Amino acid sequence: MSHLTGKRIAILASDGFEESELLEPMRALREHGAQVDVVSPERGPIQGFRHFDRGQTVPVDRDLADARAADYDALVIPGGLFNPDALRHDEDALRFTRDFFNDGKPVGAICHGPWVLVDAGVVQSREMTSVPNIHRDLENAGARWVDREVVVDQGLVTSRTPKDLPAFCAKLVEEIAEGRHAQPAASA
Repeated sequence: MSHLTGKRIAILASDGFEESELLEPMRALREHGAQVDVVSPERGPIQGFRHFDRGQTVPVDRDLADARAADYDALVIPGGLFNPDALRHDEDALRFTRDFFNDGKPVGAICHGPWVLVDAGVVQSREMTSVPNIHRDLENAGARWVDREVVVDQGLVTSRTPKDLPAFCAKLVEEIAEGRHAQPAASA
């Protein structure tokens, strides 16, 4: 399959990412022909977790300080408890994330990953899902939270937990293959 040949995808992650939520989308995107870079504020390999147990490490392909959304066709933000919590306090991560939304590019976030979107200020009026225990954070930021395995809103793909990865990966590939998305209408 080569739906994504010529597409370059950034996976934004730091230490503490949920292993399957980074590795499975990376595998699916690469199987469809995309070039995938792990972008991180951390230098060297970053530490994954399988829930609360240490998992494997993943090499960083590009330093976040040097990364530009203009160099990529889409963004993926894996969950895990520690990864998005660190990223949502990193101004470079928030700028990088906002730039994808400003350019109408597809973005995927799973589990706790939408925390980064909340702090980037890009969830207002979006229909989204996430791990249930952050649904109030999304609602307080103006999102319409729903409890479904995958939700797509104008190129934004969100899912709840690792059990939703097959649906998340499939929709992510589909949205990236479609390319740029229209900007949401401004709120009155």
